[in-house]
Amino acid sequence: MSESPGQSSRCSGLRLSLACDLAEVRPATLAVRGFLTEHKVSEQDVAACELAMAEACNNAISYAAESRRRDPIKVEVMCHPAVVELRIFDHTSGFCWPDELALPDPENESGRGLFLIQALTGNAEYFRGESGNILVMRRPRTPQQAHFQAAPAPNPEELSRRLFENEQVITDLAEELSSCYESLSAIFRYGAEQGKPPELEDFSRRLLGDLLRITAADWFVLRLADPQESRLTVFTASEPGLLLDALEIGVAFRTFRSVEVEATLTRRDVWFDQPEALLSTDPLGALKPGSIGLVHPFYVGDSLVGTLAVGKSRLRTPFTAAKINVVHAFADFLAIQIVNARLQEERVNTLLVARDLEIAQNIQRSLLLGTLPQLPQLELAGYCESARQVGGDFYDVIKLSDSTLLLVIADVMGKGIPAAMFAVILRSLLRALPELTSRPSELLARTNQLLFDELSKVDMFITAQLVFVDARSRRLVAASAGHCPMLIATPGQVRTLSPEGMPLGILPDTPFTDETAALDPRCRVLLYTDGLTEARSPSGELFGAERLAAWLKQTAATSCTAAELKDQLAEELAKFQANMALNDDQTFLIMA
Repeated sequence: MSESPGQSSRCSGLRLSLACDLAEVRPATLAVRGFLTEHKVSEQDVAACELAMAEACNNAISYAAESRRRDPIKVEVMCHPAVVELRIFDHTSGFCWPDELALPDPENESGRGLFLIQALTGNAEYFRGESGNILVMRRPRTPQQAHFQAAPAPNPEELSRRLFENEQVITDLAEELSSCYESLSAIFRYGAEQGKPPELEDFSRRLLGDLLRITAADWFVLRLADPQESRLTVFTASEPGLLLDALEIGVAFRTFRSVEVEATLTRRDVWFDQPEALLSTDPLGALKPGSIGLVHPFYVGDSLVGTLAVGKSRLRTPFTAAKINVVHAFADFLAIQIVNARLQEERVNTLLVARDLEIAQNIQRSLLLGTLPQLPQLELAGYCESARQVGGDFYDVIKLSDSTLLLVIADVMGKGIPAAMFAVILRSLLRALPELTSRPSELLARTNQLLFDELSKVDMFITAQLVFVDARSRRLVAASAGHCPMLIATPGQVRTLSPEGMPLGILPDTPFTDETAALDPRCRVLLYTDGLTEARSPSGELFGAERLAAWLKQTAATSCTAAELKDQLAEELAKFQANMALNDDQTFLIMA
């Protein structure tokens, strides 16, 4: 006889084959009901067999091994004159059938199904095998004419006991169903709010307020862990008095017993009740002495999110297994919302940082001249490459007359908008003091006085070099605020100019000195930032000042323009670094 889901064959019995899907159980029980009714089984027996089979099939499907979930669940029903026999073939890991089955404690989550099967059929056995297991349930048939026969006198005590047990089972099931319904309703309601941007603290307080109502609890404390999982801080609580101090997990564990800390360390629920009462040294015990309840630590993956303590007065009944499930469901739902809120905050912060960098980059670009002013018989070219999206380097060329100009190169300590803003301020100040442009040392001193307060407040400083160039007299005057030496190359030699001076923003009244140099007809002048000399090769070697000076020296024997020299130096740096990421900004001005 063939077997397939939804089909049956009859001989002395009925055989069914169900897919490993809870939706298959109801059609199968209806088929069994029809078969038993057809064979004149009493309605009482039919109802009992139907319920026992549904419970057994649900367990067989729910606990089926993952590797066997494609295999069908087989059911056999045999109707004998005196007994109805049901056999359920499952693919679970199996279990040991208890020698005695008693009504489980209300707080126990397991054992109810076995008790129900035994109570409905009267005789049940479980056989474990390598390829599968068999549950055999036998229920004696009630004779159809039994109501014409004299029944034995019932035992009042036995009837009372059975009535109490049945009422207890029905009460527990009704309570569990009610809790599940209310929990799902609350979670669906709050889930619908996720399209809106509620305050997480208010959202958590309202959600946990519903939890107190559903579980008949009196108070709650929600603590969140820091990223290092070393500290628990109260995020919200049902009462202002429960907004307790933060708990340092390691310190608290060594100095006093806290059920909240214990829950994070053991990664399991910690109960406080009659045998394990809250200690007076416990922060919760000091405020809620005599309470009963639990602390549930909740995680996302392996990361601790926080703890949820829920309690009520000792005069009230303890939490049942159904209520504990509700606490777990609410805590896990809340953990997801907390992590989502944190991710959303990080996403917003990332966008804000990206926008800040974009603004700073635009500011930095605005500092660099598109076309540099030129002098008679002297050409200028500039180069600036940032190590990151925004750097602190910049250069400027201020034309003073047809034959004079001021060269500026600077490196603002730091990155981002603060560095870019100070670069703008420095550039503006230098251009706002034209009377000092021919005296670089005095211009640096005045600029330092104007910038000192702002720079010192944020612990920043600026290195800078100013060079006044007079093409008619073929000379230059240089001053430095802690910047790299300027290089002047002529055929056969390289000279460095490094006037004394501290970076801007270190001291309010810093003296600076000028140094003067003549400009030979074939000289090369290079102003640069330390990103050039500190450039590294893949092996870690520095480009260095000597290599830079040697390169500039050999260019003095060529007739290259300033623009050509700029491209050559940029290429030389790129070749040395072999496409490695820059460690620092690289900026230079070259005059030829």
